[in-house]
Amino acid sequence: MTLPVQDAPPRTIYRSPAGLDVLDCHPRDIALQLAEGGALWVDIDSTVRSQHAILEKVFKFHPLAIEDTLNPSSRVKLEEYVGYLFVIIRGVGLADSTEDPYDLETQDLYCFLGPNYLVTVHAGPMPSVERVAETMRRAPDLLGRGVERALHAILDDTIDSFFPILNQIDDFIDGLEERVFASFDENAMRDIFTVKRLVLSLRRYLQPSRDVLNVLTNRPSQLLTPDVQLYFRDIYDHVLRINDSLDTYRELLSSTMDAYLTQVSNRLAASTKGLSLVATMSLPFVVVSGMWGMNFVKVPLSSWPHGFWLLLVVQLGLGLALLYFLRRRRLY
Repeated sequence: MTLPVQDAPPRTIYRSPAGLDVLDCHPRDIALQLAEGGALWVDIDSTVRSQHAILEKVFKFHPLAIEDTLNPSSRVKLEEYVGYLFVIIRGVGLADSTEDPYDLETQDLYCFLGPNYLVTVHAGPMPSVERVAETMRRAPDLLGRGVERALHAILDDTIDSFFPILNQIDDFIDGLEERVFASFDENAMRDIFTVKRLVLSLRRYLQPSRDVLNVLTNRPSQLLTPDVQLYFRDIYDHVLRINDSLDTYRELLSSTMDAYLTQVSNRLAASTKGLSLVATMSLPFVVVSGMWGMNFVKVPLSSWPHGFWLLLVVQLGLGLALLYFLRRRRLY
């Protein structure tokens, strides 16, 4: 029988000291497993009240840490309490629910790391946790390597969620040269602004995670041995690589934006130059025709049969002379 969502038990994976594996046990058995001393991973959906109550009733976590798990605006951080570490990390992904292909959605992941247990908390499904849980279900013995390695796997997958977004940004930048310099797409500027905003948002979300992983990698802790910290150093390297890529993309987008604006200025200057040339050519016709179009009784050459043709030749000559003067001065 399928339990209602509000009564659904948390995801649990337990590896006993004797090597026995237990999956999705009843919440009342979690305390027994904690006392037994095996490796335990409990994954809690904070939208399910009965699951969230386990944080207080079973694990006895600090009320401030429990309060943070219910706050979607909690900052990314690492705090050390007596007997456990509390880590908040933020995962990112491209939103499927909006028409904007570069609209981001974020989700916080809260992790409690103890001597023999790992508790993860999130609101609703989280892709990185689901992928690691699927791996653990296929091979529960992986948990026997230690709950620290389980935390490493989850944080690694969460940080790696940046890479598909970086690939999409890279594809966009590859097509910018054709859009800006070849076809001069007028919508390119709007897309550049959108992607640049995406890059800045990714940097804003990544920077706190960088600080957290730096602490996990370098700060001595009774819960993280130097051998385990080597694995977190690998995640930290990923963060540095992502940060370098975002800096490169930001510079490329800024340079492309400047090039686009230069293209606009050059095209405007060319149009203005052409209009100025037409105005210069028409100036003699306007002046001469205006003078001989005045309403006087006697106008020079008005009675001469070839006066019109003479004035036409004079106007053309003046126009050509102006063009020659401009050409000599290299004004066009």
